[in-house]
Amino acid sequence: MSRSRIHGAAVALLLGVVLCISSLPSPIVGAAPAAQNVTLTLYNAQHVAVAEAWAKAFTRETGINVAIRSASDLVLANVILQEGMSSPADIFITENSPAMSMVSGNGLFAPVNPETLAQVPAQRASTAGDWVGIAARTTVFVYNPSLLAADGVPTSMMDLANPEWQDRFGIAPNGADFQAIVSAVVELKGPDAALAWLKGLKANARAYTGNRAIMGAANSGDIQGGIIYHYYWYGDRAESGASSKNVELYHWMGKDPGGFLSVSGGGVLAGSKHPEEAQRFLAFMVSRQGQQILADSNAMEYAVATGSPSHPSLKPLSELDPPTVNLSNLNAPLVIQLMQQAGLL
Repeated sequence: MSRSRIHGAAVALLLGVVLCISSLPSPIVGAAPAAQNVTLTLYNAQHVAVAEAWAKAFTRETGINVAIRSASDLVLANVILQEGMSSPADIFITENSPAMSMVSGNGLFAPVNPETLAQVPAQRASTAGDWVGIAARTTVFVYNPSLLAADGVPTSMMDLANPEWQDRFGIAPNGADFQAIVSAVVELKGPDAALAWLKGLKANARAYTGNRAIMGAANSGDIQGGIIYHYYWYGDRAESGASSKNVELYHWMGKDPGGFLSVSGGGVLAGSKHPEEAQRFLAFMVSRQGQQILADSNAMEYAVATGSPSHPSLKPLSELDPPTVNLSNLNAPLVIQLMQQAGLL
């Protein structure tokens, strides 16, 4: 299938992506001192509360307004592709990297200022230098120890495609989180192996509407476990624990695909009407202050800038063993195609 047909399939799947920017939620504008007359437009696929906290702190520091329009990773990426250089967006931030790669691959990001890139390890940014990591989350297996002992969890995420795992675990195939995990499998194992794995998951896994639903099903004993991102468990434990009190986390080690560390990205649009101010906001998000805002939030995501601590509840990044993945190669349209072939979408 040609690249254009793959992209077309992804667009058709994502609400037909007949979306125009007027269909997105109304902007949330941070209060600003009257001295400034600039309003940045942020296309936000990150946690809304985190984006708002960054925007409000930046406005207090600089007097520059930030208007936030929020939707999912791939919806916003496809909107940007439709709008091209005429996009009203100044900045785009995501939960996962594949949407950043879509925009980057179409030449719609401006180069990130070198000083900003230097704040984040190279493996957590675009190899083209046009977007940078702002946060991260790790793939985990949430499991119910009353139904599955820790030593019974498969030593590789790839083993979940084996017949013995039929009807024992959950996935959320329609979610951007799971699709990002699949993109890492494609990059690490190749499309053919990824497709075979996805077909095994189609035969074995129960499909849920999201990570919280998977965790809740494992917590209640409906399934033994499931593939999620770490922060759902930490967030629930920090609150009532209602959906997590009966489940624990298993971290795949040995650079297994199941240890994938998904990086949330941020980039300045090439067509930004306020490129200097947009670069300042991007730099703010990865600054010590910006990363501390993330660490202090309830998002429970990892800080990614060098020397910036994450929330103290989290398993330290230094204790994880993620595979080395070229984030710029994560291919969302190909993932959609493969998941459709496997019958998961």
